[in-house]
Amino acid sequence: MFNGLIREIAEVISYQDNKLTLKAKHVPNLGDSIAVNGACLSVVDIFSGGFSVELSAETRSHIAVENLKGEVHIEPAMRLSDRVDGHLVQGHIDAIGTIDKITKHENGVDFYINLPNSMMPLMANKGSICVEGVSLTINEMLKNGVRLTVIPITFQDSLFGKFKVGRRVNIESDLLARYIAHQLNFKSKPSWDEIDHIASLY
Repeated sequence: MFNGLIREIAEVISYQDNKLTLKAKHVPNLGDSIAVNGACLSVVDIFSGGFSVELSAETRSHIAVENLKGEVHIEPAMRLSDRVDGHLVQGHIDAIGTIDKITKHENGVDFYINLPNSMMPLMANKGSICVEGVSLTINEMLKNGVRLTVIPITFQDSLFGKFKVGRRVNIESDLLARYIAHQLNFKSKPSWDEIDHIASLY
């Protein structure tokens, strides 16, 4: 479980054979969970000045792997005693969004992000969303996506200042929204007992 607050900007040393090797100040233990651009990965190697994580085929099929170069966001898993300053994040990427427009304001920048239609029921005005591992608030619901406002301190602690229009970004929906949507969808389907009862009427 994560907070959606970036703890460090790590530098990618290499990404090959499904192993991502990073230069970082953070010193993990073998097997630790680290969110890299929002995706929860396991530490498989540690060396002086960095560590490596492994990406499964499942993970690679759900994230924007083209962003695993240059600099990346990292966040170690939370401790039970940690304060939740962002929102509860699992590190499970739901979909890939695309930055459609960037608009600068006096004390912030609006990011318009297009999302797959399947993600829209999980979005809500003033609800939470995780973009590239960063916990953000949805300021406006759009027809095909959302508008987010990134404030200066988030720019300071993240890579958002380097993002360009057209960039694909990892998206994780709010944990509670995901479970509620699943339960509503599950309950909308009749049980086998209900199907048997309906069948017995004919």
